[in-house]
Amino acid sequence: MTASRRDVAISVLQYGVGLAALAFLLSQVDVQAVSARLRATEPTVLVALVLVTVGGVLARFDTWRAVLSPFARVPLLTAGRVDLAVNFVNQLLPSRLSGRLAAPFILRAETGVDYGDATAAAGAHTGIYAVWYGVVSAVGLLVIVGRVSTGLLLLLALSTALYLVAGAVVLLAGLNLTALDRLVGSLAALAERVPRIGSALAGRVRSVPDITEASADAFGRISTNPRVWLRYAAGWVLALVVAPGIRVWLLFLSFGAAVDPLLLPLYLVTAYSITLLPLTPGGIGVTEATATAVFVGLGVPEAVVIPVIFLDRFLGVYLPALAGWYPTLDMDLSVL
Repeated sequence: MTASRRDVAISVLQYGVGLAALAFLLSQVDVQAVSARLRATEPTVLVALVLVTVGGVLARFDTWRAVLSPFARVPLLTAGRVDLAVNFVNQLLPSRLSGRLAAPFILRAETGVDYGDATAAAGAHTGIYAVWYGVVSAVGLLVIVGRVSTGLLLLLALSTALYLVAGAVVLLAGLNLTALDRLVGSLAALAERVPRIGSALAGRVRSVPDITEASADAFGRISTNPRVWLRYAAGWVLALVVAPGIRVWLLFLSFGAAVDPLLLPLYLVTAYSITLLPLTPGGIGVTEATATAVFVGLGVPEAVVIPVIFLDRFLGVYLPALAGWYPTLDMDLSVL
């Protein structure tokens, strides 16, 4: 089996696992009862759900403006196209971080910034995101200790630790991109030996240090700027803590369950941390199953948790990801 066929087989298996997990969860839902509950929900609550969801998405858009702010002013709509497109591609690939590899290409296509700055902004966005997620998830992990099974706690601890490690590695690597110069020189020397195209290929390889130097400089301007971190944190908290927390709290109330509204956002961040592990594309199925297990452990009835988590993921993740298909129509993603 060739590498490409093996990769395809693995991806098919991951999609299969994710869809099977999602299908199993949905099979446990009484669709008629959920539909009746939603129809009985007060219109003001439904309006609040829409407003909270839109507000969270707009806040997420601004995180891209935060990392671009040291060298470019980007309209919110443009940042939104970038965010939606990145999340669309992210749902097609096995890991949240692997999906973000598309970000430099999308940033360059949408904003016109050079590739070095786009690479730096995308890397900084990933690193800062991972750091903030790891920190908040760690706090949530402390809150749920002793309230969920040991196996689940260890799994969440692993994903939380990976967020912290990934964030630190990305940020440190971004500040030391020029360390690749020696490697590039060796690769260029090897490239020159290729018949006919050797000189041209070596020239392409030698151009990499120019990109990495520009990226390292831009990366440093982003990642060492306190204003960038604070602005990013504001958007991140609104998008991943406040908006989902309010949305799930409203849904729980509508379904007749009560959860501490102050701790609920922490529960969600920790429960959703599983998305970093490359188990299924975009964490589909596995994330819903893990979050269900967390809230059931916290005493929320399973019949309530499953539809609420699914609705939250649909509004906060899957629907925006589907919307991200539209801006990709104007992009050449064959480079991915």
